[in-house]
Amino acid sequence: MADAPADPLALYNAKRNFTKTAEPAGTLAPGHGNSFMVQKHDATRLHWDFRLEIDGVLKSWAVTRGPSLDPAEKRLAVRTEDHPLSYATFEGTIPAGEYGGGTVMLWDRGTWSPIKGKSAKDLDKGHLHFVLDGERMKGEWLLIRLKGRPKEKRENWLLRKIDDAEAGGTDTLVEEALTSISTGRTMAEIADGKSSPARSSRVDRPRRSKIVPGAQSTSNWGPRTKRVVEGGQPKAARSRKTTTPQFREPQLCTLVDTVPTGTAWLHEIKYDGYRALIAFAHVKAKVHTRSGLDWTDKFPAIAKAAATLPGTALIDGEIVSFKDGKPDFSTLKNAIADNGAMTMFAFDLIEQDGEDLADLPLTTRKDRLRALIGDGTDELRYSEHVVGSGEKLFDQMCAEGMEGIVSKRADSPYRGGRSKAWLKAKCIQRQEFVIVGWQPSTKGRGFASLLLATHDDGEWTYRGKVGTGFDAATLDEVGAKLKPLARKTATVKAPKAMVRGAHWVSPDLVAEVAYAEITPDGILRHASFVGLRTDKPATEVVTETPAAPPADPKLPKISSADRLIFPDSDVTKGDLAAYYAAVAPVMLPWAGDRPVSLVRCPQGRARACFFQKHDAGSFGDMVHQVPIREKDGSTENYLYVDDAAGLVACVQMGSIEFHGWGAANAALEKPDRMVFDLDPDEGLDFADTKKAAEHLKEQLAELGLVSFPLLSGGKGVHVVVPLTPQAEWPAVKDFASRFAQALAQAEPDRFVATMAKAKRKGRIFIDWLRNQRGSTAIMPYSARARAGAPVSAPVSWTELRDTDTAARFTVRDAKTLIDRAGSRALQGWGIANQTLPDL
Repeated sequence: MADAPADPLALYNAKRNFTKTAEPAGTLAPGHGNSFMVQKHDATRLHWDFRLEIDGVLKSWAVTRGPSLDPAEKRLAVRTEDHPLSYATFEGTIPAGEYGGGTVMLWDRGTWSPIKGKSAKDLDKGHLHFVLDGERMKGEWLLIRLKGRPKEKRENWLLRKIDDAEAGGTDTLVEEALTSISTGRTMAEIADGKSSPARSSRVDRPRRSKIVPGAQSTSNWGPRTKRVVEGGQPKAARSRKTTTPQFREPQLCTLVDTVPTGTAWLHEIKYDGYRALIAFAHVKAKVHTRSGLDWTDKFPAIAKAAATLPGTALIDGEIVSFKDGKPDFSTLKNAIADNGAMTMFAFDLIEQDGEDLADLPLTTRKDRLRALIGDGTDELRYSEHVVGSGEKLFDQMCAEGMEGIVSKRADSPYRGGRSKAWLKAKCIQRQEFVIVGWQPSTKGRGFASLLLATHDDGEWTYRGKVGTGFDAATLDEVGAKLKPLARKTATVKAPKAMVRGAHWVSPDLVAEVAYAEITPDGILRHASFVGLRTDKPATEVVTETPAAPPADPKLPKISSADRLIFPDSDVTKGDLAAYYAAVAPVMLPWAGDRPVSLVRCPQGRARACFFQKHDAGSFGDMVHQVPIREKDGSTENYLYVDDAAGLVACVQMGSIEFHGWGAANAALEKPDRMVFDLDPDEGLDFADTKKAAEHLKEQLAELGLVSFPLLSGGKGVHVVVPLTPQAEWPAVKDFASRFAQALAQAEPDRFVATMAKAKRKGRIFIDWLRNQRGSTAIMPYSARARAGAPVSAPVSWTELRDTDTAARFTVRDAKTLIDRAGSRALQGWGIANQTLPDL
């Protein structure tokens, strides 16, 4: 760093009157040396003050739009005066008229370090590449100073996220992290001087795992249970016992080629070890193999650790031993023989204190397991997971040499035997490639890597390189075979940066290569050489792509599949059924296992359509009924679906739209979301609706509530507020009503909270009436019975600003919608652990 001024805090002190502001006076004091923190600051303009501890002070930047997890997003960061270390705990209000007057929230904190080979002194060079480990900001980041303009007083920098496992959506952090990490207060509560939040629980999504990347929270709107419901309430749990639980057949995984996408799935590391079930009670524990053998004597330390846990339980998990920081099966076998170090990663809780938990959703079982194990020990640890982002985790595990990942339906019960609710994807894939060149080694022997290609459609296509998997003998063998094939020109077109310094050969040698995946532009990732192949001509080596999956025999057959349901778009009944079958994995977390009302149009959308919510069994076995008590005391069977077959069966019966309750079958009296449907007057355009949705988001944020936009597929936007299902319908209805009416009273020329069409002229109706028992709202990914065959679709707030219609997506966009569901833009959409605040 450059020579520091005699008093690096002189400017800080000069700007403030400490008789008027509660900010700490600037005095130098010893610190930790590597802390960082961020303060959300609502001054003249809302910004986020990013501060790094360097040389005994907090080096500071004002990030005007807040930090972004999107590596493509560069945020302006204006350098400000150094702050004292004591500022790291400041939260409160700076008086109006004083420097920086406004509300300050302690928004994030943690530690930072420069990446290997770099140091804090790089700031003087105009850049800093560093790693953060905070409660919200994690992973690699980069600060870059912009070239100054003449007479420019400000020092402008750019703050950017590096593309790693912690990368995410553009505005995920600033739009969903609404409360102080110190006091749990919102900006409004801090400004009002409240000492504690008005909410009964923190609003933020849980902190990301230190073991694997990605959010650990589960959608309160998504996960479901199939427990029988009578009169809207779950059946009572079975009578409790205190005896040691008996062994039961473990649930097994089905091998798949691709990781499932969407928030319906949670993903765990696939450990290379022994599957085991542990049963314990009364400070005694027994370890069972997957086949039921008693192997307690082979794992005494693990049994001892389990025996210290309270109560009784049956736990499922994997026992591993580590080599070079990774689970290694050979090391585990040696550890068993020599009584070496072993760890069990527990990933499921099947029974606890006499209660059979098998019918509960997986997420519920894992929450109880986490609470039971706590921080764990070296011998027994909780197996972390991520929700969504499975492909990202898979890539990371493959890059780190792990075996793969296990993907599980977040709502699935525990069932013995092999199941498609649990899937496993292994990292390593294999294929033949043709060697078309090589790059020399800097070590003076052989080659550093081989350049690979495939012969597709009569042309050679570059597929990347392989630089690992060679021993000395292989280097000599392959090198000898390459010499007579040397040529001066390349047979493939490849990016110059990838093949700089290459030596080209005729495409004759075929190599078998293991790899993790092929990137969208056709390049191998994490390739490893397996060996040469002589049983296949080079010209027959083509790119191998998985075949399309066969039609699901469990899906119902569609009659009159050629009937036009949307005549203006040439969309048939068969097309609509195919759409729902395709999007089922991303739609069911929101629409499944909750009462639904269907919009049925048996002759197509242009003919008579009607709502249907009750069923006497005419839809067949694939559509289910949940008995619900009505206001008059009678009980009616309401429709619900829980799989793709159910969705398609509804289409067979002429259904187009799916509208769902705001509560799941498992807790019908406790809503898991609120919906505010913004319905604009005919004279308004979509830009007005978007601005209104943004306004609702901001007002909800002031109350500490995270919200998400849903394109209705019609003309409006739904502002969706996930809820932890605690409050009952009357409380949720009351909150929604008062919130909507308060907005209408504050801006009567813009909003109306009553249904009467006569009062909507030139205004937007905030439809809060969907937040009462028995009312429904359109489900994400549902088709709409409107011209163009549009569908409702989740979008991020960032995307909404660039969207010009609520009917942006149609039933023709199934693949796009599925891909989007697992994208960074929608990472965590609809997920927030939050309860109703006081209003």
